Amino acid sequence: MARSKLSRRFAIVGIGVTKVGRVPGHTARAFQTEAARLAIEDAGLKRTDIDGAINAKLEAGGGTAGDWVDAFPRILGLPVKFYFHIGRGGAPGSYALMAAGSFLEQGIANYVLVSYGGDAWSAGHVKKEEATRPRPGTWGNPFGDVRAMSHHSFFACRHMYEFGTTSRQFGAIAVAERAWACKNPEATMYGRPITIEDHQNSPFLAWPYHLLDISLESDGGSAYIVTTAERARDCKKPPVYVLGQGFGEHIREKWWKKTNYTALDVEPAREKAFKTAGIELKDVDVAELYDCFTGEVMLQLEGYGWCKKGEGGPFVETGAIGPGGSIPVNTGGGLLSSHHHQDLTPILEGVRQIRGEAGERQIKGARIALVTGHGGELLPGMSSTHCCTILGK
Repeated sequence: MARSKLSRRFAIVGIGVTKVGRVPGHTARAFQTEAARLAIEDAGLKRTDIDGAINAKLEAGGGTAGDWVDAFPRILGLPVKFYFHIGRGGAPGSYALMAAGSFLEQGIANYVLVSYGGDAWSAGHVKKEEATRPRPGTWGNPFGDVRAMSHHSFFACRHMYEFGTTSRQFGAIAVAERAWACKNPEATMYGRPITIEDHQNSPFLAWPYHLLDISLESDGGSAYIVTTAERARDCKKPPVYVLGQGFGEHIREKWWKKTNYTALDVEPAREKAFKTAGIELKDVDVAELYDCFTGEVMLQLEGYGWCKKGEGGPFVETGAIGPGGSIPVNTGGGLLSSHHHQDLTPILEGVRQIRGEAGERQIKGARIALVTGHGGELLPGMSSTHCCTILGK
């Protein structure tokens, strides 16, 4: 399949990741600033080269809010022409990449730095009394739907009802990702392998999800720099090109349609990204899938076509997504076992795989990585955005 003229026009040339996991004593802004500094260093650029910046986060801010007053470009003294927040659920990195390309295309900026910082683990353990505050406007709160795991469990429940999927099959995803994390010294769960029995014996938090079905809360920061293909050739590290992007949005669907509870809006995102990149599924060497919960991984494996609808459970039980499997998924450990920095976690792992910098977990000859972002529920259990990015050499 021939790729579009929109392919390979931009490239990621620098990445930065701080220490991740349980890192108390630092602010989210400090993490974000350090990740940005590391990305500049990784690209072999000077801070004065960075003329655009985007804050990847869950929601917007404004006025005298801390995110604006103490913005990371100001702390680092970056001579940026623009700075703003972008994000939707767990997909800020994907949206930021698309936005950065627009600024580069119009010649407004030469190098755009996207950075994320969070202190979710520290904040969640220091301020436990605030962790379950109801969110305004969400109808599920009076019925106990106060955390992401409760309404994401709807997906898993419906999949079990429709297709006979079992808890052990969801557990196979957690076990596979933990095996990858044990090959990643930077992962929070490095050196802590699990078995399916460990998964089954971990406590239920929101049926059918056990503790080990649920992504980590993480401190730390992640950042990347994107520029034009022409400028990318002059940077220190080999460029990782943006081959294609696509987006889907379940808000266009009727919320009462039961099919929306056993699928993410993969189809439009996949079709656009693959068409622009000029690839087919068989061309993908490694998949870095947004894995807030094990169920979302299964839905994506089915949605992209690695297995048929409803057959995700038996597919993962074969070991297909773990080390040595037919499609390596979340090779750094993902959000489940490495760290939760929204979709910057899969984006940066995709970059490392294409660069050949993943150490023991490196997929030999990896040339094309499929990266996804997901989230931003408008109704519990559905109406979520889905982003697909194809990265490659």
